[in-house]
Amino acid sequence: MDREIPKEVRNKERNRKIIRLSATGAVCVAVISFLISLMRAGVQREDLVLSTVDRGTIEVSASASGRVAPAFEEIINSPINSRIVDVYRKGGDSVDVGTPILKLDLQSTETGYNKLLDEEEMRRYQLEQLRINNQTALSDLSMQINVAAMKLNRMKVELRNEQYLDSLGAGTTDKVREVELKVNVARLELEQMEQQYANEQQVRAAGLKVQELDYRIFCKSLAEMRRTLDDAQIRSPRKAILTYVNNQVGTQVSQGAQVAIISDLSRFKVDAEIADAYGDRVAAGNRVIVKIGSDKLEGEVSGVTPLSKNGVIAFSVQLHNDSHRRLRSGLKVDVYVMNAVKEGVLRLANASYYTGRGEYELFVMNGEKELVKRHVRLGDSNFEYVEAITGLQQGDKVVVSDMSPYKGKDKLKVK
Repeated sequence: MDREIPKEVRNKERNRKIIRLSATGAVCVAVISFLISLMRAGVQREDLVLSTVDRGTIEVSASASGRVAPAFEEIINSPINSRIVDVYRKGGDSVDVGTPILKLDLQSTETGYNKLLDEEEMRRYQLEQLRINNQTALSDLSMQINVAAMKLNRMKVELRNEQYLDSLGAGTTDKVREVELKVNVARLELEQMEQQYANEQQVRAAGLKVQELDYRIFCKSLAEMRRTLDDAQIRSPRKAILTYVNNQVGTQVSQGAQVAIISDLSRFKVDAEIADAYGDRVAAGNRVIVKIGSDKLEGEVSGVTPLSKNGVIAFSVQLHNDSHRRLRSGLKVDVYVMNAVKEGVLRLANASYYTGRGEYELFVMNGEKELVKRHVRLGDSNFEYVEAITGLQQGDKVVVSDMSPYKGKDKLKVK
């Protein structure tokens, strides 16, 4: 017959079962926690670039893109319609003042110039002939005036004689009046000839000035054609580097077509562009930082194009050190135009994560082994720092390297 198990024994057995079940549950929880920690996404510490939030000054800048260009560059155009006969230099050659670059066909232009030289000589002879004709005509009129004056004087003598005879009773009154009439007519004729001489002198002087002006205009046209002919001898206007030359012998070139470019490759500038939304931040004289890799060159805005084209505004930058060893024509650079200063603001390092003012989600160190995503608001920036408006505190360590593979994660384990 079965005996009843004592109550103390039953309690002990129940307590042992509870302890065993509790231990088993704790082990399971620990194992599950361990497995979860192993399965949680992680990132290697050496792959992270951290920036510690501090408080300081930000010299606010607007970002732009730029391209290095020679500080001096001159385009040589063809002054006439012609064709290329020969090429004496190639791109990259050093040229001095007057160095021949290429030869154009000038035969028809030289023929036209020689015709103009003959016409200039003919016009010069015609002008000299006009001067002589004017002198001859005026001399003839002057001689006629002298003759008329002599006749008038003779008639005046005759009048005095008649008046004397009439006073003696040897002459007649009618004779005196007749001679007086002749004197008056001769006086009027002399005055008419003198007025005619003065008018003729003015007319011929004006005609001569017109012809002289026409001759000077023609000579200027001739000199301009001489200059054009000289320019058609394509030569370097200064000491520089020939960066481009049209070397297609036989090619027809029209007047004004580009045939060569010379540049001074010892000094450089930067031609930059910025979105027109930031156009009000760019003005002549603004301080500029140009980044070439890790090198930073200072300069200032030297000119701004007043019109927006394709959504961008162009401006040029004069570098303080325009002969830096890293400068190369055509090199693309980052340009930062300084336009304001903010003091005593929270800031963190600028990197590829920053694309402008607005809301961001950044990973922040939580202890030493965990990253936590935090919603932050960022403000203005320069090439070194970004202003932290909300979401960050001084001393926070923020990941500024590329974290796009983990954009769906809120927490990351640091391995």
